[in-house]
Amino acid sequence: MMGGMAGLEGREQPRGHGRATTARWSPAIEDECALEALELFGNPTEGEVPLPSRPESAAVARRLAQMVVLRQWGLGPRITEDVVLLVSELVGNAVRHTGARVFGLRMRRFRGRVRVEVRDPSRGLPCLMPVQETDLSGRGLFLVDRLSDRWGVDLLPRGKTTWFEMKVTDR
Repeated sequence: MMGGMAGLEGREQPRGHGRATTARWSPAIEDECALEALELFGNPTEGEVPLPSRPESAAVARRLAQMVVLRQWGLGPRITEDVVLLVSELVGNAVRHTGARVFGLRMRRFRGRVRVEVRDPSRGLPCLMPVQETDLSGRGLFLVDRLSDRWGVDLLPRGKTTWFEMKVTDR
């Protein structure tokens, strides 16, 4: 799980930047990494972005979500933090449970809400399980259920799209 936006714990250090693991997180470094992710993978607001089904893709998806929600859409840090966390949970589920080689990430903004979609080729449905305080895993959909306004799964002819929506204030 990811801590607050300003913390270093739970954050992956980008490759090739020569920072030691004791380096401090900064918004400038995070913006640089997010711009790098946009260049490499594409903008999830312009169409579905394909990501490899590897644990590192959760970090890429978080960076893309942060760039879109905070910088492109201009929404506040609170909504950004929640969207980034929930994107990470959906991507983590796609990587761990679907057996896919690639999955897709898409982000859309509508009047009064944002929608994030993760598409994968598995038709296996995610399951919201009861969570205990002492559980070390299995909290992903619990967090999605608690922090989003709506979430669901759309079955496709080949796979599914797991999505969540959050209400936002339009300017």
